[in-house]
Amino acid sequence: MRESFESQRAPEPVGAFPHAKRVGDLLFLSGIGPRVRGSKEIPGVTLSSDGNIASYDIETQCHAVFENVRLVLEDAGANWNHIVDVTVFLTDMKKDFATFNGIYPQYFAGPGKPNPTRTTIEVRALPTPIAIELKVIATAPPK
Repeated sequence: MRESFESQRAPEPVGAFPHAKRVGDLLFLSGIGPRVRGSKEIPGVTLSSDGNIASYDIETQCHAVFENVRLVLEDAGANWNHIVDVTVFLTDMKKDFATFNGIYPQYFAGPGKPNPTRTTIEVRALPTPIAIELKVIATAPPK
């Protein structure tokens, strides 16, 4: 069984792919960034006149991307505690990893929170002018 999900609350995908796809008991989320639905706004990002990143606040982007992941999970019938694996893409590991790693436990560590496996990768760029993107796998509750 394969079923695609489109969130009406999370930012629109930047290509021809769904927000999430359920395959059996697993839910695979497409890469999720910190953008705002229905706009070009990216929390924590200031763009130059040519559309490139002039400055950014990684803390603001982290909280926005976690919120967008939550929205997609909920719209696909899951929740935060169903997350089993997170892949993190950062555009500047040296500059941003410590901040990201400090925020991460607010969402993923401690009593009542998931403790997923995680991989963090530095990438040269992401499809939109953002500094972080998450790729998530979660368990899908039975229908």
